[in-house]
Amino acid sequence: MTFSLAPNAPLRIAIAGLGTVGVGVIRLLETNAALIGARAGRSIEVVAVSARERSKNRGVDISGLAWEDDMTALAQRDDVDVVLELVGGSDGPALALSRAALKGGKGLVTANKAMIAHHGLELAEVAEAQAAPLKFEAAVAGGIPVVKGLREGTSANALTKVYGILNGTCNYILSEMEETGADFAETLAEAQKLGYAEADPTFDIEGIDAAHKLAILAAIGFGAKVDFAAVSTTGIVAVRSADIAQADALGFVIRLIAEADVQGGRLLQRVRPCLVAKDHPLAPVDGPTNAVVAEGNFSGRLLFQGAGAGDGPTASAVVADLIDIARSEVGAPFSMPVDQLQAFEPAEPGNRTERTYLRFTVNDRPGVLAEITAAMRDADVSIESLIQKGRERDGGEVLVAMVTHEGPEANVTKAVALLEGSDSLTGEPLVLPILD
Repeated sequence: MTFSLAPNAPLRIAIAGLGTVGVGVIRLLETNAALIGARAGRSIEVVAVSARERSKNRGVDISGLAWEDDMTALAQRDDVDVVLELVGGSDGPALALSRAALKGGKGLVTANKAMIAHHGLELAEVAEAQAAPLKFEAAVAGGIPVVKGLREGTSANALTKVYGILNGTCNYILSEMEETGADFAETLAEAQKLGYAEADPTFDIEGIDAAHKLAILAAIGFGAKVDFAAVSTTGIVAVRSADIAQADALGFVIRLIAEADVQGGRLLQRVRPCLVAKDHPLAPVDGPTNAVVAEGNFSGRLLFQGAGAGDGPTASAVVADLIDIARSEVGAPFSMPVDQLQAFEPAEPGNRTERTYLRFTVNDRPGVLAEITAAMRDADVSIESLIQKGRERDGGEVLVAMVTHEGPEANVTKAVALLEGSDSLTGEPLVLPILD
């Protein structure tokens, strides 16, 4: 069975998952029903739902909707045109439902970045075979229309680079550290208390969440096969308040940056904390906000910015996908048919040139600074500036921070390797690239 809609008939949807986003979708469809119907060219109606607890009070009336204890049954219903997967998880029930919906010729709308990053190609192939729509605007950057922006708005451009701030939790933590001077652990605990960070924040603070989103954007932006495994990921756990203060003194802020570009036929994808110049458009992005920059060969630099999460913004992105489906605006999920997507070789970043911030935690004793600078010399790293703040008394631990001149990344990697095992260092060096 392939996907089809009867002329002027309502678009009938089923929702799997009645958390904040699922409830937000129901509320949005009710609140803006007339406006959505006029823009979609037909009404959009929820006919069935599935969630863990049927009797839970969610603040919306679902008494008139069909209920399925097994969410996969939503994909089998004859009165459903599109299934909304709002459960989450890269596989398991979410993936089973998604496969069943598309194979059954139904449309699929999801906010599940992990599933799309890991299984997006497979799902796109099924969608293409069934002529069924597969939409995932809400999977990247919440309410910001960056998927649509790249897939449609920049479709005439050869993109040179896509990069930005894709995780609101990390951005909140880093900007709060700037504001308060508190260290990472204290700020993370406060973020968890306020609901900006999960009880287990690993996916956020280790950069995995941002990596999922980057893999999706890279696929759309460069016509690449989704390759999450090729994303190099470094989180923000090692960033100290002292680094935040030093960055500020140098005219920078620290942000977790996800970046992708193609050079020499190879695709570079990485997530890492960076020093961002204060006059860069990403520098003022603070709190749980997301922002994405896309650079096209004819469009120039484009900035997409807004709320990266939350029930309202995410529901807005989900319903925008439904409106496109209602209008029969489908298109290839990753901007071109699956058989035209390229399997890029991963780029080797060692020859890329950049300025770098390095911070060493060292024993406060004679000769330490000479040892560090000798390693820089031997690796052909040119030092632009260096700061060592001593202690009031001799002995103990101090920080040595430096900024390099522009040079190959491989040289900085070599310098750090030369210092490995030194008893002068009391911890792992922090290496942050500089985004001017």
